[in-house]
Amino acid sequence: MAKAVSGKAEQTALERRRETALSSSLLARVFHQPSLLYFKAVADCLSVRDAARGLHVAASAVSRQVVQLEGALNMSLFNRDGHRLTLTPAGEILCRHIGRVTAPLEAAISELDMLRGLKTGSVRIASVESVGLSFLPSLLADFGRRYPRLHLDVSITSAAEVIARLIDERADVGFGFLTTPTPRIEQGVRRDVRLGVLMRPDHPLASVPKLTLAACLDHPLAIGKKELSIREIIEPFLLRATYTLPPFLEVDSIRILVELALQGHHASIMTPIGAHLDIAERDLVFRPLEDPGLPTNRFGLMVKAGGGLHFAPAVFYEHAKQHFGALELPGAIL
Repeated sequence: MAKAVSGKAEQTALERRRETALSSSLLARVFHQPSLLYFKAVADCLSVRDAARGLHVAASAVSRQVVQLEGALNMSLFNRDGHRLTLTPAGEILCRHIGRVTAPLEAAISELDMLRGLKTGSVRIASVESVGLSFLPSLLADFGRRYPRLHLDVSITSAAEVIARLIDERADVGFGFLTTPTPRIEQGVRRDVRLGVLMRPDHPLASVPKLTLAACLDHPLAIGKKELSIREIIEPFLLRATYTLPPFLEVDSIRILVELALQGHHASIMTPIGAHLDIAERDLVFRPLEDPGLPTNRFGLMVKAGGGLHFAPAVFYEHAKQHFGALELPGAIL
């Protein structure tokens, strides 16, 4: 009899273990409840109160659902320091994957709204700074006039981060420079742009007949940090031009490179993209570098290869292709 009772107790314990963290039966129930929705809302704003306000529910309901989810996973999803919340590593992982799960549903709603004629939707755009300083504002303004109900979310970041966001599906459309081609990225528009020196018309280098990096090294230069795609291209040629590199002024901003050139003391190594207005006004001149073998910087309008754009991003992508297809990029090799 005792053995039978003991066996039954062990079976009960086993069933309880099956119903604890990460058991398929429990998670199937939890993931079909509001827990994930409430967790994502809190993760987005790192505030239970703000999440509850956005969801139009009581804060206690949000807290209860988050605690239930943490119990099911047997993991803490938030670090709690008084009223301040931060995501734990487990919370960051779950938040990232929830975004991938919900994005297609949000896109489906957007397309259904389009079908009903409401013309709503969202496009996530990632762009390098030089494009943001030059051609992107006019593109955005023109698109906004044609599709006033579409929401545009624009992030200015590095060329490498533009690629990473497209691949990770954190951005729908990207504008940037692709120094190394990858099969994971599709380019709707591609232009090879010359690298050169931006300076004032009265700068000594402006009158040099055939400008090379070696000639530039005798003058104060401003160059981009390694976060900028230009540096990756120019670095081997800088090392080749001299045994000992002179001191440079290094910045991680195209706009600052342009402003430094305007000051007159420095010449900035860059493409003319981002400075086309100053060049047009003749406040600055751009001279391409003539070093043998110096590659171009490849500008591209990009999306994730094989990803399949939803309605709103697809409309923007086609509009951008037409816009850049007819645009004359300064320094571009035709």
